[in-house]
Parts: sequence; C-alpha cells; structure tokens
Amino acid sequence: MRVTGATEAVVRLRSAAFGYAGRPVVTGLDLTVRRGEVVALLGPNGSGKSTLVRGLLGLNDHLGGRAELFGTPLADFRRRTLLGYVPQRHTLSGSVRSTVREVVTTGRLPHRRWWQPLRREDRRAVEEALATVGLLDRATTDVATLSGGQQRRVLIARALAAQPEVLIMDEPTAGVDAGSQLVLGQVLRRLVATGVTMVVVTHELAALRGVVDRIVEMDAGHVTFDGTPKGYAQHQAHAVAATSAASHGHHHDEELAPEPPGLLGTGPLDAPLSARERREG
Repeated sequence: MRVTGATEAVVRLRSAAFGYAGRPVVTGLDLTVRRGEVVALLGPNGSGKSTLVRGLLGLNDHLGGRAELFGTPLADFRRRTLLGYVPQRHTLSGSVRSTVREVVTTGRLPHRRWWQPLRREDRRAVEEALATVGLLDRATTDVATLSGGQQRRVLIARALAAQPEVLIMDEPTAGVDAGSQLVLGQVLRRLVATGVTMVVVTHELAALRGVVDRIVEMDAGHVTFDGTPKGYAQHQAHAVAATSAASHGHHHDEELAPEPPGLLGTGPLDAPLSARERREG
C-alpha cells in the first residue's frame, strides 16, 4: 500500500446514487479513494461500474447521497482538469489522418484555447506523456497504422498530457493480445511510480498484478467487496465454495445498464462504441 489512512481523500461517496434520466443504477454506495491509491473496479456486465465512473466525470446523474471530489461536493466541482479519463476504445478512428503526437496534443486543450500555438509547457507535457507510455519513437507515426495495444497507449498518453491528479481508465487492457496486455501493465507500473491516483475498471486482474492496492467489486449497483488483492482472493474462494454448495439449478439474470450518454474526451479521432461495448460496465 502506497498511502496511509491520513492521506487526503480525492473521491468520497456516502450512500451515493447515480443513474440516467432519473433512474438509479448505482445506489447506497460508500467508497473512498485516497491520493496515490490504485483501485481496480471489478464486476459483471451491468453491475454499475461504468455508471459510477461516468457519474464521477459528470456524464450521468447524481441522484442522491453524498459525493465529493477533492473535498468539494460533486455538484460544485469545477476543476475537471484534475480528472483524466481513458475511455474504453479498441481502436482510434481511421477517418481522420493524425500522427501520434497530434492526438496526444489534443489532451492539452483544457489548458489553452484551440487556436493558440503550443507553449513550451504544452510541448513538454506531451513529450513526457509519450515517454511514459513508451511511444516517443512513434510520435510522427500515423495512428491508423498502430496495433490495438499501441492505440490504447496513445489514449492513455492523451489523458496524461492534461496532467491530471486522478486517472480513470475504462478497461485499458480489454481487446488486446497478451503481449500488449503485458506492455500496458508495464505502463501502469510507470504511472504508479509518478504517484498518480488511478481508478481502473477492468475484467482482467492478471495484467494489473503488482499494480493495484485495492480491489472494489460491484454487483447489481452495490459494492460487494472492498479490500486488498489478498483479501479478494479469499473472497473469491469463499464465493466458489458457496456456489458449489448451492443448487445447480439456480441462476441470476444479469441486469443490463441503460445506454450511457456521450463520453468525455470523444471526438472525430475516436471510433464509436460498438453495441457490445455500450452494454459493458
């Protein structure tokens, strides 16, 4: 664990509810994320993971309870540049020809007017982001020619270029091969070394081994586990034992989350989500 109990809470939820069009999907949620923590958010499709993170990003409705970011009530929070978001994307759109550096540079738009030339600090932030994800040598490469794993790293670099204090990632290792997952895991370890706080929505814990401090499991809009990776392994073992003892004829239907509104940080460079991707989370 890289943080202590006295460390500042950057996310604090108490009996919080989030949803769409007045309909709650996540309810009664208690969760605290402290500065410097790396939290993996797990759960089956429709469990409320993406509803939660999009609620923190202001992309869906906060319907009840207490929600704070950096000690400020969510409704009053305006410092959105403190939050970086890496959306779930398998590829970047090939409809717009752009280099890796050009895509990553768009991450600086929250800090300058779009028509203004890049300042020295903008260029430095972009170069540092490219170096962190290991793509400095591909800076002038057309993004359409990159592999899926490399394109995922471009999206991470774009978020890092904004120099956020909290990085929220939605399935960063999904849909890429084992080799790319390994590289992405190495990138996340570099991010840990910088001290950035991370909340990672994932189904694949293996790629995050040694990266995460805490695992938060959700099901049907509620937290069902919150603890260390070691504690989660014990939690899983108990769940398997309980399932084995239960009747084999009993099953639960998954609740599907409603389709979310548009995602933060999307644009002409981002391929649209598939129907399957919109259902996940």
